[in-house]
Amino acid sequence: MSQAEKVVQHYTEAYQKLYQRTPRDLRILDQEWIVVNGARMRLTELEYLTNQLLQEYQQSIEERRGIINRLVKWFKG
Repeated sequence: MSQAEKVVQHYTEAYQKLYQRTPRDLRILDQEWIVVNGARMRLTELEYLTNQLLQEYQQSIEERRGIINRLVKWFKG
């Protein structure tokens, strides 16, 4: 598996975690360029975007945990 394929796979996994669907229009042009949702970007930019998606996903998980913990405390009240 090439570096570009690995980066695309990681992006796809992160996108699916956050949005519960697969990304549209995701193509590898060469080992340096990728098309994501019609936007052409470098491989390094997609790696950065993947990290951003993973941070958003982690933040959403933490927010849900906080809400659940508050509800549990309230019910124990």
